[in-house]
Amino acid sequence: MKVDKAGALTVLTAMKAAAELKLKINIIGIMPFCENMIGPDSYKPGDVLRSYSGKTVEITNTDAEGRLILGDALAYAAKHKPKCIVDVATLTGACVAALGEFTAGLFSNDTLLAKSLYDSGEATGERVWQMPLYRDYGKEMEGIISDLKNAVSGPKMPGAILGAAFLQNFVAEVPWAHIDIAGTAWWEKSRYYVPQGPTGWGVRLLVDFLEKM
Repeated sequence: MKVDKAGALTVLTAMKAAAELKLKINIIGIMPFCENMIGPDSYKPGDVLRSYSGKTVEITNTDAEGRLILGDALAYAAKHKPKCIVDVATLTGACVAALGEFTAGLFSNDTLLAKSLYDSGEATGERVWQMPLYRDYGKEMEGIISDLKNAVSGPKMPGAILGAAFLQNFVAEVPWAHIDIAGTAWWEKSRYYVPQGPTGWGVRLLVDFLEKM
């Protein structure tokens, strides 16, 4: 689970950096954690959970667990009515297949926010590439016995996009961006100034973005 917590640690480290730089901006960092070990209370395929937002989610894939707590964190963040929400998560293996180890997937409901994050990525070398998030993808995540499904499988299903489409249900009308760092968070060999292992990818991007807000 060392890679699974990389998004939360990126947020934690960016918050620490912003504090040390004394950035004149109000920031709330939210890091949802839970035990990922199998136990008698584990959910099962077919279970329907009620999320923090009140929306119900059918479990169709027990490996798509991170998005459940991230959805709750997003709904909690949206209640604060922030200027924007940016989440960072090692969400999908599909994003690794699409963009590899050198670029993270960017998904957003706000053009200006997406452009700002893209520019910060170019400035820091932690690049992002925006992926589509059309309404059609959101329709794929609608449930039959629940409001939503937590995953959809199939050879034509774009997993990274559908993961983001699931998360979008929890941000209300707040400008939001999701950065999928599944490929960039961990390198099997050292490159440039980054040693082997956890890369800290996204910290520089977020700090540059916050500095320019």
